[in-house]
Amino acid sequence: MLLYQPNNGYCYNSDTHFLYSFIMNNLKKFKNIKGELLDIGSGSGILGLLVSRDNPNLQLNQCEIQKVFQFLTNLNSNNNKITNKLFEGSFLEIEFEKEFDICISNPPFYHNNVIKSENSILNIARYQDSLPIDKFFSKVYKVLNQKGKFFFCYDAKQLNELLKCLENNKFNVESIQFVHPNENKDASLVMIYARKNSKSLTKILPPLIMFEGSEFSKKVNDIYKMSSTHSIKVDLDEYC
Repeated sequence: MLLYQPNNGYCYNSDTHFLYSFIMNNLKKFKNIKGELLDIGSGSGILGLLVSRDNPNLQLNQCEIQKVFQFLTNLNSNNNKITNKLFEGSFLEIEFEKEFDICISNPPFYHNNVIKSENSILNIARYQDSLPIDKFFSKVYKVLNQKGKFFFCYDAKQLNELLKCLENNKFNVESIQFVHPNENKDASLVMIYARKNSKSLTKILPPLIMFEGSEFSKKVNDIYKMSSTHSIKVDLDEYC
């Protein structure tokens, strides 16, 4: 999959690849994946495009607040011959005309009380003040159908708040996986699969270890191989 990315803005990283793998692993138990998929905060479009590529019976919907990434989402969708419907604007403010079977997101999750970049495009993509957790989960609950699935990743250190907000918004956590830089370091990322109207016990998946020594672990290399993406940096100042 060929993906264009901005020279001067937020670019997708390993988190997106790991979340894609987590989503696909959790969907394996379902025999027929179909319906409406919503990629929230699509950026360059990579997450929704990967999940749609591997589940051709899903109808891809994407929403994005920033003009430059709206352009990239549609560009990458067209170039990879995957049909999408793009909703332009803030996820919290968009009035969707339909419910969704699956919502996926690699949302902005950095704390607001740190020094931010002077690049406003980066700030919106990185910091949670553009998509606060409680408002985010509440809106996801409203747009999902009665058995809707919700997949996302977040800063592992904020797990306590995540679980509280999910419970407050009537989500049941079905699966969790932690990502560690190496086997001796604390988790830096958590990936969560939550669902409406579910009473399943939570499954804690084996941790994903990024590095073994100075090299990517076999599991990480397998994920990159499964993703099979190639990015091209382009100057998009005229779209900012």
